[in-house]
Amino acid sequence: MIWKQTMSLEGLNNTSKNTLVEHLGIEFIEIGEDYIKAKMPVDSRTIQPYGLLHGGASVVLAETLGSIASLGVIENFDQHMPVGVEINANHLRSASEGFVYGISKPVKLGKRLQVWNIEIKDEDNQLVCVSRITIAVIARR
Repeated sequence: MIWKQTMSLEGLNNTSKNTLVEHLGIEFIEIGEDYIKAKMPVDSRTIQPYGLLHGGASVVLAETLGSIASLGVIENFDQHMPVGVEINANHLRSASEGFVYGISKPVKLGKRLQVWNIEIKDEDNQLVCVSRITIAVIARR
């Protein structure tokens, strides 16, 4: 298991209250040995004018998953915190209803730099978006 912090689905979902994550309906649904999974509805909060999942909503889901996962692997959380440095996303397929599911897995887990890969799939398990986020681990002020 890669996690250095104790995490629970209830805790992750409670942390999201009154944030963009809650506003978009993102819900953490699974914590595995080396991944975190969340779902997001494809509805009026997350679609663009043509009724398709907005690419920006996919990026919010990806950044949320990568950032939360990065928190879980920081050893000295009282002294360090993660900050996003760069994120990219390739939108591969549209979604127009139901939910999309994102899963974040590590590519590199260094003491100062982390890279996370996020795959977002639709309810038919078809790949909708692939994203990669780079996280810097910096000293808390």
